[in-house]
Amino acid sequence: MASVKEMRTRIASVKSIQKITKALQMVAAAKLRRAQTAAENARPYARRMANVIANLSAGVSGPSAPRLLAGTGSDRRHLVVVATSDRGLAGGFNSGIVRAAREKIGRLLADGKEVKIITVGRKGRDQLRRTYGKHFIANYEVGLKPATFALAQPIARKVLDLFEADEVDVVTLIYSRFKSVVSQVPTVRQLIPAEVDETEAQPNGSFYEYEPDEEAILEVLLPQNISVQILNALLQNEAGFYAAQMTATDNATRNAGDLIDNLTIQMNRTRQAQITKELIEIISGAAAV
Repeated sequence: MASVKEMRTRIASVKSIQKITKALQMVAAAKLRRAQTAAENARPYARRMANVIANLSAGVSGPSAPRLLAGTGSDRRHLVVVATSDRGLAGGFNSGIVRAAREKIGRLLADGKEVKIITVGRKGRDQLRRTYGKHFIANYEVGLKPATFALAQPIARKVLDLFEADEVDVVTLIYSRFKSVVSQVPTVRQLIPAEVDETEAQPNGSFYEYEPDEEAILEVLLPQNISVQILNALLQNEAGFYAAQMTATDNATRNAGDLIDNLTIQMNRTRQAQITKELIEIISGAAAV
């Protein structure tokens, strides 16, 4: 059994860890408010963009449809963009995204598809490279600063360059959708060919006439939509990461408190046992005299 001194040292160590996790929790909570506001503010824009594309695509069909909307006519070559965070200490946040990515990539490879992978964030890169290293073509780091359009644009440009060079047919984005502070949902979204929700078209019975025609607008709007969707995913990831980190560090702080209580009880029992033993030895010695 550990001595009283060793237990005191261990209690002091756990208290130091508890202070660190408490500080991380407070920092994550402060950053969560800002990230959550940014993610919620980006949703109406992304939703409106999807609404406009749905309206425009309703009037476009056949050979006149842009390639980003109609696709290449094949689904043999796939590009999977996996967005995670650069840091850990967030429970199963990154693991949930990577698990969804592995399931998607595994199904594609099992079907005989050609797969290329772009990762955004070091955690996704480190976990996926062990299994699918030969499929990697690029990695982007998120960094410590809040996600901005400038961060999303190079990723979108890389995706568009690969598609325009006829190196990929289908592009899929995997990220974590921020649902609430206690719920982040790994999400798989197809970027190319653009998915169009017909229920978004012509809301409330409204009809629009566009100038110039729909094809010309879509040629400009669809590439922009790639950047918007990637930015939205990064903002969702950022909010989800801080929510997961706040929850994980809160649990760690509580667990540290429980461990301190248990160690304190053990230390007191050990010290009491030593005192009792010493008293018995003194009484026994006195009785023997």
